[in-house]
Amino acid sequence: MNAVVIEQYIDNLMTQSTPEFPIWNIEKARAGKKSGWDYIDGCMIMALLEIYSTTGEQKYLDFADYYEDFRIHDDGTIDGYDINTYNCDELNGGKNLFTLYRLTKKEKYKKALDKLYEQVKNQPRTKEGNFWHKRIYPNQVWLDGLYMAQPFYMEYETTFNGCKNVDDIYNQFFNVEKIMKDPETGLYYHGYDSSKSIFWADRQTGLSQNFWLRALGWFSMALLDTLNKAPDRECENWKKLKTIFIDLCESMLKFQDESGMWYQVPNYPKKGKNYLETSGSAIYAYSLLKGFRTGILQDKKFQDAGIKAFEGICEKYLNTDSGKLSLGGICLVAGLGPEKDLRRNGTFDYYMSEPIVQDDAKGVGPFILAYNEYKQIKK
Repeated sequence: MNAVVIEQYIDNLMTQSTPEFPIWNIEKARAGKKSGWDYIDGCMIMALLEIYSTTGEQKYLDFADYYEDFRIHDDGTIDGYDINTYNCDELNGGKNLFTLYRLTKKEKYKKALDKLYEQVKNQPRTKEGNFWHKRIYPNQVWLDGLYMAQPFYMEYETTFNGCKNVDDIYNQFFNVEKIMKDPETGLYYHGYDSSKSIFWADRQTGLSQNFWLRALGWFSMALLDTLNKAPDRECENWKKLKTIFIDLCESMLKFQDESGMWYQVPNYPKKGKNYLETSGSAIYAYSLLKGFRTGILQDKKFQDAGIKAFEGICEKYLNTDSGKLSLGGICLVAGLGPEKDLRRNGTFDYYMSEPIVQDDAKGVGPFILAYNEYKQIKK
């Protein structure tokens, strides 16, 4: 692992990207569309801000500010954002605005945060009290959505709202543990339909069929980031959430491959076309390393597993393609339903059918986050 090479790779991603055409948004590029307000871009900007926080190198902050300033107007209106979709993914980019508001003092970022919080206040909910993943996915909870929404919700509560709704955040996690955790493996199913009516859901449990690595990763980051943004580390709810995070990390270690990585469907490592997947492995590298650094994970085995995961990704998927560095092995996208898309049925074969790409931010962003943690250890 060569730090100079990785940092040159990051520099290249920035210099070749604009807010409308970021080189890392492979989904938009394949569709021939400009980028907008997008959780994928939010992952990348977060990674750059994290590197700024540890290195102090101005170029990372300058790029993040340039990127977000471009589409946020002085009144806080965000180009490409529509509150009426009630899409949890749309909240992810808002996490970066807390940092940018604090560092740049631009009022437009605070106004944009307020607009995003209006979505939180009105987000439709399941009968158990959890946010729907999106308006087009009624009654559904996806692990992905916990990451997109809950750390944003927690940071807004602690920064601007006097922590009035903190218990609501905790309870949404507790519902997920109660409903979506598999007691045998300790892993969590990708999705849950509280109406138990969508075609991919079990009619008795409402759960999808399988565990998907990146969704498990998003959930681990949701837990970790919410824990680190919460106001009171001594309260019983915080301690309970910490236990959920530790238990998930313990469970994931049982499925870690000798390479350090995890498989796309982690509990079937030798089945069919299953493969070692970069984005979910990078997310777990980050969660384990940062979890240990911030004192939530206290057994050094977690840090060791995070180091092994990061180095395993570098060994297997960080390569030179046509004279430039590339990060491969990234699942482009995976989801569940809706009714008009019966292909996305949550089966093992479905998770194997989605494209595997290079340099998409859903892998690159977590890889940079993990690199930032790894670099601090190696200092």
